Amino acid sequence: MGVLPWVWWYGVRRHAAYPLGSATEAVTNTVFGFMRAYVLIALWQVRPSLGGYDEIDAVTFCFITQALIGPVQIFGGMDLTERIRNGDVAIDLHRPAGLQGWWLADDLGRAAGSLLLRAGPPLLAGALVFPFRPPAPANLAAFAAALVLAVTVSFGLRYLVAMGMFWLHDDRGLSAVTLVMSLFFSGMILPLVVFPGALGGVARALPWAAMIQVPADVFLGRYDGAGLAGALAFQAAWAAVLLGAGALVTRAARRKLVVHGG
Repeated sequence: MGVLPWVWWYGVRRHAAYPLGSATEAVTNTVFGFMRAYVLIALWQVRPSLGGYDEIDAVTFCFITQALIGPVQIFGGMDLTERIRNGDVAIDLHRPAGLQGWWLADDLGRAAGSLLLRAGPPLLAGALVFPFRPPAPANLAAFAAALVLAVTVSFGLRYLVAMGMFWLHDDRGLSAVTLVMSLFFSGMILPLVVFPGALGGVARALPWAAMIQVPADVFLGRYDGAGLAGALAFQAAWAAVLLGAGALVTRAARRKLVVHGG
């Protein structure tokens, strides 16, 4: 087995090491899911079929997004940020794997651990209390692929923010801006299908849509055939662009570190 699978497994174990803490986060996500669900029900009772969703779609979307908070890491950053701040990244650059590949494997492990411990309760509670649209068995494999791509896109964005520490020396401003963009343009607050006109078109074309909106629509079965292939290709394209940008930034950061004597 190569290095990166071991890094992935270590990430799973590390982020699944505190099940009680994960259970607390899952309960919190579920409670907020109920609050959001009642708001969406009120909205869809006034505007039925808004954005092509019915009320069941809207409620199901709500609990899917709550379940994806942990795996996709909407509210979090990366430990890499602190390692750049304190200089430990110099050690990372001497590991037997590329910096970006190492942290991607670790992040996929983190997402797997979070999925196992945090995603189930919101979905189960939503299905038991509200009208809920379960995924068709044929969509499960597509949803799994969409979820992996969503985590990869999320990692690509967070990695670029973390690498900005090489030049900014403080990530708080950039992280705050990125958080607002992630919440608004991913579909976390409202489904992007309700955004009007040009705003909706722009929102659905940005990388944040690949993190929440696309996997949620795959879960709901809103894509099939060529549409499904196009949705996954959209995610894959943004993942490739962001990872490519990350590779370029990593190369520039390595040169900067060497120039400064690191």
